[in-house]
Amino acid sequence: MKNIIFFTLIMISSALMLSCSTQDNRLATNPIVIERPTLKVGDGSRLTPEVLYSLARIGDAKISPDGSTVLYGVSFVSIEHNKSNRELMSVGIDGSNKRQLTRSAQNEHNAVWIGNGQSIAFLAEADDGSAQMWVMKADGSDRRQVSKHAGGINGFIFSPDESKVLFYADIKSGKRTPDIYPDLPKASGRIVDDLMYKHWDEWVEAIPHPFVADFDGQSLLEAVDIMEGEPFECPMKPLSGMEDMAWSSDGKLIAYASRKKIGLEYALSTNSDIYIYNVETRETRNFTEGMMGYDINPSFSPDGKSIAWISMERDGYESDKKRLFVGDLESGAKQYLTSDFDYNTDAILWNCDSQSIFFIACKEALTHIWQINVGNKEIRQITSGQFDYLSMDMSADGRSMIAARQSQEHPTEIFAVNHLTGEAVEISFENKDILDRIAIARSESRMITTSDGKQMLTWVIYPPNFDPNKKYPALLYCQGGPQSTVSQFWSYRWNFQIMAANDYIIVAPNRRGLPGFGQEWLEQISGDYGGQNMRDCLAAIDAIAKEPYVDAQRLGAVGASYGGYSVYWLAGNHNKRFKAFIAHAGIFNFEQQYLETEEMWFANWDLGGPYWEASNSIAQRSYASSPHRFVDKWDTPILVTHGALDYRVPVSQGFGAFNAARLRGIPARMLVFPDENHWIAKPQNGVLFQRVFFEWLDKWLKNQ
Repeated sequence: MKNIIFFTLIMISSALMLSCSTQDNRLATNPIVIERPTLKVGDGSRLTPEVLYSLARIGDAKISPDGSTVLYGVSFVSIEHNKSNRELMSVGIDGSNKRQLTRSAQNEHNAVWIGNGQSIAFLAEADDGSAQMWVMKADGSDRRQVSKHAGGINGFIFSPDESKVLFYADIKSGKRTPDIYPDLPKASGRIVDDLMYKHWDEWVEAIPHPFVADFDGQSLLEAVDIMEGEPFECPMKPLSGMEDMAWSSDGKLIAYASRKKIGLEYALSTNSDIYIYNVETRETRNFTEGMMGYDINPSFSPDGKSIAWISMERDGYESDKKRLFVGDLESGAKQYLTSDFDYNTDAILWNCDSQSIFFIACKEALTHIWQINVGNKEIRQITSGQFDYLSMDMSADGRSMIAARQSQEHPTEIFAVNHLTGEAVEISFENKDILDRIAIARSESRMITTSDGKQMLTWVIYPPNFDPNKKYPALLYCQGGPQSTVSQFWSYRWNFQIMAANDYIIVAPNRRGLPGFGQEWLEQISGDYGGQNMRDCLAAIDAIAKEPYVDAQRLGAVGASYGGYSVYWLAGNHNKRFKAFIAHAGIFNFEQQYLETEEMWFANWDLGGPYWEASNSIAQRSYASSPHRFVDKWDTPILVTHGALDYRVPVSQGFGAFNAARLRGIPARMLVFPDENHWIAKPQNGVLFQRVFFEWLDKWLKNQ
């Protein structure tokens, strides 16, 4: 579940909305072009669900080869039509000459520069509704479809000389019922013989495979599946994409990450590897054989001598430290670059001289761009400030850098970054007109002393126009993951600005089990779900509740995923602190969850093993902290929300919690989304969630 980090969540949520929009648009006789909303917002207005969903969502930023222009995608959301649409934009590196390059209902995305910056290749829907590759001039003219791959293309990258394209597409996985019983073509039953029959939000009937095809400038020619005959994923579902594939500088090699396991073995192991495929001989070698953890994000050095990648050490531990490795392609020798850096490496980018690597890492709840010297392992922090940097790109000559940046106060925008000085200047300004009129809530960091005497960074977010002479209700925000930092993230569900805009003070602790504070702090949570991290959460709310501007009689607790579990646990262990709870997609019954979730490595590592191992002291301690064991102590109104397509934390967990509350006579409400997974992606569902969220809190924290 650690996959569910918030910046990834934001990008995937946008992609899910694109998917919904794609299907609806191609079924319509006259496709609807979703454009930038025209919303009247008065000066000093508070953030509302409608305003939140009117904000443009930015991604896929790419700098032109000469460093002069930035290409990026912007998704516009229509609450009325319950869908979104992505268009392509360009802007000068200095923020000038901003242009909208596309205007259609086809959701243009995955755009890259080709032809030395004279053209753009991208994905968009074809007439049959599948996503295909298109090419147009850099000004948006002369648009033409260049691929007709059966079933569509999910992502692509060009070889350095642009003579070939590496892309991934879905292939059939296993046998469906009609394959076994051809005389029952309409039978809906699924025959299951092994684990991983479902994953995230889908029944596993298709898997992605990488393909390579020649490109003659006009069209993609016959594609070769470089994993033909292998029943394995590349990229790995549900969150990986083209970042798990790369071309060598001479175009002769392809690197890709794959966990070459299926069924029970896949469900129990996180051991993926970096494979190197020779385009000419079609031979593949396992470059990381013997490295037993999660190996991802391969990247060849510009000089063609080395390959870098992100690696975890231990099999079965998906929240292990993300280490930066470099390997020599000829000798196979490997070097652990970040051995003296006690934080995760989240993205990598080679400098053009092949002597250093830029990377993104979160330290002490702030996510910034760093640089490491490959020769001596010296590290320097490039950017600074109360922000999260999500991605970066660099011009071919290494002079110009761009990055996507967000904070708890502002959604993602594109910045030009001076990688020598760290200066960052915004150039996209997609949301400036709205944000300039919104009253922004202030976020500040506080150090809280925990029950065991340690210092814990806690974010406190104050309502707009905060008056220290007033008393405000306060919300304890319980982070999900469970191992994802409470950083300067911006979310469209768990948005601190909209919570504060409703006159709540938000208390968001970086409790035990979160990265960005060293491995000891991160790993303490495993096998101790109901222990120190819960005491950390209570220490945070207790400290802030003592402030004169907080009404200690009007406290609530909210959270999703592991945060939802936290709320359920607190409901039976809060000793009358809270007056209202909200839990989304939370684990309520550990025994039930162990047998219903799909990625068993997570449950085995974090809980310590199955509940039937009576002599396993770690597992028994974990199951003793299951929230359903404390229902007899529940005494506080609770709102339960859940998506029915959630196979990570199945909806039965939400049903159980709601039913338990009502059977105990406790005021409760449940909001179920039949068409959503672990997240809430559809616009009207998102607005509904926010409305019900604040109606519930206001009822019990303001109107009692």
